[in-house]
Amino acid sequence: MQKHYEIQEKPKKAFLVSILNNETGGGESMSVEFRGLAESLGLEIAVHEKIRVREKTAKFGMGSGKAAELAQKATDLKTDCMVFDWNPTPSQQRNWEELSGIPVVDRQELIIRIFAERANTREAELQVKLAELSYRLPRLTHKYIDLSRQRGGRYGTKGSGETKLETDRRLIEKRIRQLEKDIEDVRKQRQTQRRQRERQGLPVCAIVGYTNAGKSSLLNALTGADVLAEDKLFVTLDAVTRRFQPAPGVPVLLTDTVGFIRQLPHSLIKAFRSTLEEAALADILIHILDASEVDIDSCCETTFSVLKELGAPLATKFPAQDIPMITVLNKIDCLNNYETIQELQNRYPDSIAVSAKNGTGLEMLKNRIAERLKEIKSSHID
Repeated sequence: MQKHYEIQEKPKKAFLVSILNNETGGGESMSVEFRGLAESLGLEIAVHEKIRVREKTAKFGMGSGKAAELAQKATDLKTDCMVFDWNPTPSQQRNWEELSGIPVVDRQELIIRIFAERANTREAELQVKLAELSYRLPRLTHKYIDLSRQRGGRYGTKGSGETKLETDRRLIEKRIRQLEKDIEDVRKQRQTQRRQRERQGLPVCAIVGYTNAGKSSLLNALTGADVLAEDKLFVTLDAVTRRFQPAPGVPVLLTDTVGFIRQLPHSLIKAFRSTLEEAALADILIHILDASEVDIDSCCETTFSVLKELGAPLATKFPAQDIPMITVLNKIDCLNNYETIQELQNRYPDSIAVSAKNGTGLEMLKNRIAERLKEIKSSHID
């Protein structure tokens, strides 16, 4: 009898490096998040080095001695790649690869690749591909490595020596122009859909917040939808809209949006602008925070920063503007005591503590949404 063996590609062995200083911010929380990003791609983490840089050089972004020490450790551990929790310049990246002899992946590329893994619709794939090529263009000699076990060969499968750099550059620039045109077409379609919704006279509430804060879970809990909601980073890349009634006779459209993260690559913000516009043009923003997150303040500031870059006028941060925001403290079921919830609500005045998982606080949130909609309607009449 012939035997069949299941062949599974061995996960890539990674050497993670974080720089601990005031520039990166976030401290231990940032390191945990970085490790989570690497694990999201199925990397086998050999070691996670957390270093402090006393000397900076243009060549490596740190002292040559420290760089040589890290590269030697990566060699000794027989790792497949080095992964940095910062974004070196293209020339620094090449210098590191020459020093270590293995591919070097920065935080920006790591996040882009996670987006590539999560993209399931044509719009998301177009947006991610644009971000990929925009990242790749100044790094044509970078040693790309296929980190994905699910979609092998999807990203950077050609070596830098297969074609001439100038030919590659022209092809990438041409592809970028085409992708920008395709995304603009999608953007126009989205604008048409938005105008159709506006003609129906239904207000729009957009759920925004840090990745994995529970945005999709909240959408499901409020509307009875079955949007994929997992304990993973960037599960949702497309704006998903569902209709629900926070109060009898008060229909509203609720939109789930892509999550944010610290140091989100600008190329991704630019590529996903058409999707993120759903937040910038909403009548009410529902800002969801993970109450169990240690560094919750940093997550909050990241969301405000990205929304500001998108041009979303936030009433709670910019009093002269007029988009109301409701702050939601989610995952209170993960907290140990009532005092912790009270302390968070004191830090975030008028916030609503909920658990999308078990339904706690959802009725209060619905009432708040209905109240805000009534206030908006009254202000328009006046």
